[in-house]
Amino acid sequence: ASVHDSFWVHACDTDELNVIIRKAFVELHDQRLLETLNDSFKEMYPDIIFPPLPKRGELDIQQVMDSPYFFN
Repeated sequence: ASVHDSFWVHACDTDELNVIIRKAFVELHDQRLLETLNDSFKEMYPDIIFPPLPKRGELDIQQVMDSPYFFN
């Protein structure tokens, strides 16, 4: 699940907002969210056999910090 928010900022502060949003994105997506969710489902519903999770990719999420098109 994801959340979409609207941010209001003065034009002179957009560079700072850009860094803050990138850091928050990296912090959120650097966690193993799918694995944690899967573990909690298995604990809550021990009688259900869940399919295996998809293989984790090779993306270095830190690259978001240098991406020219992440936020504009």
